[in-house]
Amino acid sequence: MAEKYNTREERRKQGQTQKKGQDKGPKKPTNMLKRIFLILVTIGIIGLVAGGAAMAYFISDAPKLDEKLLKDPVTSKILDENGKLLAEIGKENRDYVNYEDIPDLVEEAFLATEDSRFYEHHGVDFLRLGSAVIANFKNGFGSEGASTLTQQVIKRSYLTPDKTIKRKVQEMWLSIQLERKYTKEEIFEMYVNKIFFANRANGILTASQTYYGKDLSELKLNEAAMLVGLPQSPSRYDPYKHPERAKERRDIVLHLMNKHGYITEAEMKDAQSIDITEGLQEIDKSQIDTTAYDAFIDLVIEEVGDMGDYNVFTDGLEIQTTIDKDAQEYVYNMLNSDEIINYPSKDLQAGVTLLDTETGEIKAVGGGRNTTVKRGWNYATDAKRSPGSTIKPILDYGPAVEYLNWSTYQQIKDEEYSYSNGTPLKNASGRHYGTVTTREALARSLNIPALKTLQAVGLDRARDFATDLGIPFDKEITESAALGGGKDVSTLELAGAYSSFGNNGIYNEPHSVKKIVLRDKTTIKNKTESKPVMKDSTAFIVTDMLKSVMKEPYGTGRLANIPSLPVAGKTGSTNFTPEQRAANNIPSSGVKDSWMAGYTTNYTVAVWAGYDNASGEQMEYLGESSQRIPKFIFKNLMEHMAQSKETKDFDQPDSVVKVGVIKGSNPAVKANEYTPSSKITYEYYVKGHEPTQVTTEYEKIDSPGINASYNQESNEINLSWSYPKGNGNTQFEVKMSVDGGAQSVLKKSKDTSLTIPNPTPGSKYTFSVVALVDNQQSDPASTSVKIPAEVEVPEGTEDEEIEDPAEGENPEQEAPAEGEEDKQDKDKDKNNNGENSENGNNDNNGNNGNGNNDNNGNGNGNNTDDGNGNKGDEDVEGGDEVTDPGTVEEEKPVETPEPDPNPDPDPNKDTE
Repeated sequence: MAEKYNTREERRKQGQTQKKGQDKGPKKPTNMLKRIFLILVTIGIIGLVAGGAAMAYFISDAPKLDEKLLKDPVTSKILDENGKLLAEIGKENRDYVNYEDIPDLVEEAFLATEDSRFYEHHGVDFLRLGSAVIANFKNGFGSEGASTLTQQVIKRSYLTPDKTIKRKVQEMWLSIQLERKYTKEEIFEMYVNKIFFANRANGILTASQTYYGKDLSELKLNEAAMLVGLPQSPSRYDPYKHPERAKERRDIVLHLMNKHGYITEAEMKDAQSIDITEGLQEIDKSQIDTTAYDAFIDLVIEEVGDMGDYNVFTDGLEIQTTIDKDAQEYVYNMLNSDEIINYPSKDLQAGVTLLDTETGEIKAVGGGRNTTVKRGWNYATDAKRSPGSTIKPILDYGPAVEYLNWSTYQQIKDEEYSYSNGTPLKNASGRHYGTVTTREALARSLNIPALKTLQAVGLDRARDFATDLGIPFDKEITESAALGGGKDVSTLELAGAYSSFGNNGIYNEPHSVKKIVLRDKTTIKNKTESKPVMKDSTAFIVTDMLKSVMKEPYGTGRLANIPSLPVAGKTGSTNFTPEQRAANNIPSSGVKDSWMAGYTTNYTVAVWAGYDNASGEQMEYLGESSQRIPKFIFKNLMEHMAQSKETKDFDQPDSVVKVGVIKGSNPAVKANEYTPSSKITYEYYVKGHEPTQVTTEYEKIDSPGINASYNQESNEINLSWSYPKGNGNTQFEVKMSVDGGAQSVLKKSKDTSLTIPNPTPGSKYTFSVVALVDNQQSDPASTSVKIPAEVEVPEGTEDEEIEDPAEGENPEQEAPAEGEEDKQDKDKDKNNNGENSENGNNDNNGNNGNGNNDNNGNGNGNNTDDGNGNKGDEDVEGGDEVTDPGTVEEEKPVETPEPDPNPDPDPNKDTE
């Protein structure tokens, strides 16, 4: 047994040794491959089951085929900002064409561009679908589509344009069903009659008549290709608005037609060489525009198209807009009647944009005056003109604050100056103002400081700043851009840029659509651009300077100012060339365009006015009165909007400090506590960049020495004061209070004494005297006098009965009437109002004077007239008193401009 046991034991060990040896060798992959295969099969089965279940669910939820929806468009509803119905759009301007009337040329263009295998598949092209799946896997879902013409018919008739798996499954299912029910020819007919071609053209026949005034059979190859290229993005490829894009898209269609063998290469090249505008006719203007909302609805239609593959004319959308109906009606009435503004001509045109400053929502647009068409030219958005001086905050001073930390006090010398290429530059007034602050330079709209500012910033940084504010430059800018040259803008773009300054440096893309609700109740929100484009310090400092444009006597925007509102703004205008002036007899005061743009914390408004001036026709111009129209439109609209909403002032951010500096100091010197207020100007600085040097010119001045006593015998108070350090210009202001009551000013003069007759018995009189030296003011010196309650009877009259004086009489001294305390001698030195003052000095407030005339009662001997007839700063907008086109009268200039040897400003530069 032992032998057998050992043998079995040895055999067991031997077997284990062999197994260990086998384990060290290479493993057979058979079992692992089987496991992987089984796992994949299992996953595949699960995926098929899950996918099948999902597809079954999606298909069960798909709508039923309805022939009416296949052929008829569904009306879209446009709602106002409160969700109330504004208008319905759809079921209009559509001419139906049967399949047999569609030329081969048109059909071949569609097939080559949209679905080259249309007659081979059964509703879904699985070959195209496979390549699209790979592309979507690489680039993300929805990056490439594979829709057939059949699927596009289904999508436009029943489903939403969203690129979701559910919609694609339903689209494919319904497409297969559609192919079973209808012939290829019937489906193609549905497609070409359903698609939208922009400019109110629904269907290929309507598009042919709209763009070329032709029947389909009359279309040339290049014309058919242009039309067939439109449906992919009608607004983007509109040949009237975007001819370059339209040509690019047309040429792609021609290339595809050649690729699929429908045309030769020679035919392709010949058609591609034809100008995109050749054969295009003007858009039909036969339909009268009778609603105040059409200009706004134009924006909505365009914006919906830009949001995706949506068609307001056929898709049955519910569109929530930003329109303020009251504001839109007010703007429409202001432009199309003389109730608010008195227009000089029916031909004068204007465009207006009203934005919500904080959100960028478009509240109203003025598309033009005397409009006669729907979906016609919109002067608020389509008309782009040189912005003139309204560009200065955007391209000059805004970047200077942002990149160079300039303050409102930054000094710039306004002098004879030229562009870098040697071309001389002038201000609109034809004169120079010497060293001025940025605040004054912008408010006066001086051209030379604006150019110097742009040069200090640098062209590239200025261009980038403007681009961030929604005003991109297509190419490198030149120095003339400082005054508005080289870039045309619309009121919509200008309003969007200005709103950034009023919104703490945040730019919100102007938009008219909040959201879209599709037929299946899917909500699509409008994803508009919102981004910080400047520091809040830049926004505030530029805003404060633009306030000066509106409120300062020298500001160019005074006529647009609303005294009750914190409002910032800028004017602008552009000139004709010398050749245009000569050929059209245009005076030097006539301008081509006039602008007004500005904002409050609530709303932003941009206005343009001018004439179309078609080529070859006599050019019209804006005269001095017409140039003010944008200001009056701005003022009236802002006042109207302020009636229903409180307007707050702009908040000063922590990044900005307000500093009192000595007027005219360069570099800036801070005022000290003793600096006269007349020598101080308060300006804003970026925190950390304010001046540090403090003036040593002004010191604290001494207070007067004061003494007061009561003379019982004469029953009067004698007040006197001394000031040994005084000079000939020292004045004293005397105030009095009785029994702790309010102080009243007795006089302001050079005198050092004052008598107060007949004080009230028992009362306490308190006096204070302040010295005024070179506009500096000392601390007050004070003293008091108590009047006895009973006055002693003079000797020798104890037994005599003192007779009461008659009413209004004083036996010793006549008491002065109220406000005439200082009239002691009526026969001396009568002043302008027939009143006398002590010492023969004139003071129209009835106070004692010093012999000097001051109609404000200050008796300082100074007159606001400088002796040369100049009383202030020049009204940069003109010197004549002119009644405005509406209701406002132009202010008279407060400065007589110096004679100019060259009165006609540079015709190629901004007139401001």
